[in-house]
Amino acid sequence: MVASLEFERPIIELRNKLDELIRLTAEANVDLTAEIESLEMRLQKLENEIYENLKPWDRVQIARHPSRPTTLDYISYLFTDFFECHGDRLYGDDEAIVGGIAFYKGLPVTVIGHQRGKDTKENIRRNFGMPHPEGYRKALRLMKQAEKFNRPVICFIDTKGAYPGKTAEERGQSEAIARNLFEMSGLKVPIVCIVIGEGGSGGALGLGIGDKLLMLENSTYSVISPEGCATILWKDSSKAKQAAESMRITAQDLKELNVIDDIIEEVKGGAHRSAMEQSQYIDRHLQKTLAELMKLETSNLLASRYNKYRMIGKFAFTQTEVEVR
Repeated sequence: MVASLEFERPIIELRNKLDELIRLTAEANVDLTAEIESLEMRLQKLENEIYENLKPWDRVQIARHPSRPTTLDYISYLFTDFFECHGDRLYGDDEAIVGGIAFYKGLPVTVIGHQRGKDTKENIRRNFGMPHPEGYRKALRLMKQAEKFNRPVICFIDTKGAYPGKTAEERGQSEAIARNLFEMSGLKVPIVCIVIGEGGSGGALGLGIGDKLLMLENSTYSVISPEGCATILWKDSSKAKQAAESMRITAQDLKELNVIDDIIEEVKGGAHRSAMEQSQYIDRHLQKTLAELMKLETSNLLASRYNKYRMIGKFAFTQTEVEVR
């Protein structure tokens, strides 16, 4: 049973009424076809109204849904012969990041992604999807291996942020993330990054430098969580909803700002409704994106990647602003 979200309450209530009418029709042998059809039309209209007009905070809730598909879920649907690799060859293996080699429609690729748990026990084992330095070093080891064997790299981003604890800082958390940014910017193979849930702060950036950055429709990508932002600005984490409105963290906002390259549509109600169907949406975008990048010469690939990040944040003054200045 998929848990419902706060804004879905009217849909759930109407769906329950519809189920009750269907049950009465079957048990009491009463013809309620007209009433059922009327409710079905109302339900469809209500779903369209709610899901097509989601607020930023609604999308934050969907991105955090406990049943939202993870990296390993998508790997099972999108790739074949996935062979997971472990360890950074320096300290140990961080289960908050998974990675390995696989085939994508016959093409050898390296797949890396944040991995959170599906229940409390697994979340503890995977540190709630918040990587330690060895996770980023494992990812970099696999990227350099991909470069050596000329394999495209596909990264799935889904983390609240890198682990901010004492042990992570002692082992060089900041350096590990910075090293990934540096190395990924010059990696000589195509890199496709896909935000599938939360993309939080440097923890997301550590896997987020690539030729194309795609986002699922209800994912978020930001320097800080809405709660953290509200705590800093208003000293009140309960104003997270207001912060989410101001931060422009949704895929729609980030596409407008040219931070991301494309938005991947989601299953109605969110990716947690059907991991298989959501994988098909991702597949269409991934296939097209990889085909475009594989055509580029290495020099053109690197130049395009460089220009992509140089253009982020660029703006032009309007004529009125120029006159005022």
